[in-house]
Amino acid sequence: MLSRSTRNKTANSSSTDVPPETALPRHVAIIMDGNGRWARERGLSRQAGHRAGTENLRRLLKVFAERRVQYLTLYAFSTENWKRPKREINPLLRLIGRVIDRELQSLHENGVRLVHIGSLEPLSDDLRGRICRAIELTKDNDTLTVCVAFNYGARAEIVEAARRLIRDGVAPEDVTEESFAGHLSTAGLPDPDLVIRTAGEMRLSNFLLWQAAYAEFYSTPVYWPDFDETEVDKALLAYSQRVRNFGGLNGGSANGAKSNGRHG
Repeated sequence: MLSRSTRNKTANSSSTDVPPETALPRHVAIIMDGNGRWARERGLSRQAGHRAGTENLRRLLKVFAERRVQYLTLYAFSTENWKRPKREINPLLRLIGRVIDRELQSLHENGVRLVHIGSLEPLSDDLRGRICRAIELTKDNDTLTVCVAFNYGARAEIVEAARRLIRDGVAPEDVTEESFAGHLSTAGLPDPDLVIRTAGEMRLSNFLLWQAAYAEFYSTPVYWPDFDETEVDKALLAYSQRVRNFGGLNGGSANGAKSNGRHG
């Protein structure tokens, strides 16, 4: 999936100018939307759309690694997506298993660390085991961290973090933003600098509500299977032109500086 040369490659330019490395986000989060609409417009099944979206992800991991993005969080399946018909969900779960079997060794060899946020409880023992083995195998890799949000909902995550604080016996006066963040499922990961949503929607849809408080938001009408290298560079260029003040005046980071104000 990622070539060896990718790990030592500086950011290239495609048909769109790429900002300098100092203006690139450290952590990009993506709401990968539009697989179903992409398929419908082509007279294909929704399963075909999900397959196309998965193939596109294989290509874009290489692109983001070349652009020196260090963390990539992908909204793959929300807690609300279980409301969809089983005829869509079951093939999607089988697809995830096949992707793990096909891609894991390549990801590991190229230094990709896999992380999961959300609950694995509804999954079969077999699929849950595959995911856990993939996380364990890649835990020490450091080229690119890919955090997969599967069966994830931000409100549920926030509620669970509050429960963990209570279970840990943290006194109310000792609850801080830092201690609360440390009880979220993303503890140890920097907050996202940039949230990208494909397919034209303009909402977060219960994704990283705490962590994305000061993230820049970028929406594109392009469906996820068509979101290619050129579209990545458009998003990164737009990010580089934002001024990030974090609520202050003239004290923030201009041109997409990497700091997210809390994790550095």
